[in-house]
Amino acid sequence: MRKLIFGMNLTLDGYVAAPGDDIGWSGPPSDELFQWWLDRELASELTLYGRKLWEAMSSHWPTGDQQPGATPAQAEFARNWRDTPKVVFSSTIDKVDWNTRLVTGDAVAEITRLKAEDGGPMRIGGATLAGAAMRAGLVDEYEIVTHPVLVGGGTPFFTAPDSWVDLNLLETRTFPGGVVMARYETRR
Repeated sequence: MRKLIFGMNLTLDGYVAAPGDDIGWSGPPSDELFQWWLDRELASELTLYGRKLWEAMSSHWPTGDQQPGATPAQAEFARNWRDTPKVVFSSTIDKVDWNTRLVTGDAVAEITRLKAEDGGPMRIGGATLAGAAMRAGLVDEYEIVTHPVLVGGGTPFFTAPDSWVDLNLLETRTFPGGVVMARYETRR
């Protein structure tokens, strides 16, 4: 059975995007934080995206290694992004590229099916999609990278769970700029 991991950058007050889907508060990550995210992506065998995050990622990473000034880590991230199998969940887009499959039906049913398969870890991105997986009890691990900024509203990292969820702290780490990562597993 595969492990499902939900991890994103968020503000101290718990938002992955400020009003208007603004993620400018996260700024460019430090080299150390970018490498940490790259290592997480390299360890994943499948990435699940909601529409908004897919559109953001697919607008840059297919050619991220060809951008002027791309660092070796950014080039590796771009190559890995293209090569890693991806599933996009959306009822409003009709075409995806770059080793990606589109699912327009029941996301929870498909994620449940994918988790039951043999294979390595899957990552899920996008607050709405991850929220549905959280409410269904499908998320095994949370990677919370908190930036020292308050935005007062926007898209929350956590949607209201249907029931209490106990977590075990696995790891913490501080990055330049006061950015703090905490990794938790779901207690079952």
